[in-house]
Amino acid sequence: MTDLTTPARAEGQDGHLQNGHLSSKRPAISFEFFPPKTEEMERNLWETINRLAPLDPKFVSVTYGAGGSTRERTHSTITRILKETALLPAAHLTCVGASRGEIDEIVDRYHEVGVRHIVGLRGDPAGGIGTPYSSHPDGYQSSADLVAGIKKRHGDIEVSVSAYPEKHPEARDFDADIDTLKAKVDAGATRAITQVFFDNDLYFRYLDRVRARGIDIPIVPGIMPMHNFKQARNFVTRAGTTVPDWLAEKFDGLDDDAETRKLVAATVAAGQVQKLAKRGVDTFHFYTMNRADLVFAISHLLGIRAKSAQKAA
Repeated sequence: MTDLTTPARAEGQDGHLQNGHLSSKRPAISFEFFPPKTEEMERNLWETINRLAPLDPKFVSVTYGAGGSTRERTHSTITRILKETALLPAAHLTCVGASRGEIDEIVDRYHEVGVRHIVGLRGDPAGGIGTPYSSHPDGYQSSADLVAGIKKRHGDIEVSVSAYPEKHPEARDFDADIDTLKAKVDAGATRAITQVFFDNDLYFRYLDRVRARGIDIPIVPGIMPMHNFKQARNFVTRAGTTVPDWLAEKFDGLDDDAETRKLVAATVAAGQVQKLAKRGVDTFHFYTMNRADLVFAISHLLGIRAKSAQKAA
């Protein structure tokens, strides 16, 4: 299946929209998890993985904490996914707080255990989002530099990167932001996954800008069902995502009503992906927050049905 993630150009073309209706083409999906800190969190993560694995995602990614703080936990989670499931894991990797030698060693370790997909990121500043970023003096200086380093070392590793429909918070303007994306693509990146967005027009305007610059890799929309609205809003706004007033209003008065919040979150996220799908988007990346329920339901509404994803004993 190809990752088109572009608006359908004409009725019936590429099996996207036919007579104004979705075709039967199954969307491609992928999931993001974060490495657990405790035994209880690990149990929860594996319940989530086992629930979502039968949906046959294209890949699942595991995040990498600020400054490499989750390095070993990320590695052990990735290794266990490889051993115990039929899923294809993608390891997140950042430039922050590590020399080239250290990063190269991590890449080599991943390659040795069978990882063939890395999500290459610059990473947040060591002091957190909003503080000045400084690269390691002996490290990779940018995400494009990191992508090039990975591809030079192991050409068979696929590298995905990040994209920003509202531009990166530190970018001077959209042109500068897309310059950065183009540098990553020129270095060997073959997929970009977007930061969370809630206004689909932002995504399509960004896609137009990217395509106008001759960048033709898939730009996969990143979708986050907001289990805890207040918490999620604080997190995404720090990263430069706009939370529209209409969205905040939907969660108004639900701070102490988790069940209704869950229903509202599912409705909002399902509406977003279905509207994207109707405009021809056929690939979605879900930020799961290590929870399966809403992502499973939204995938079901996209027409995705579970099948066995466990390796034969």
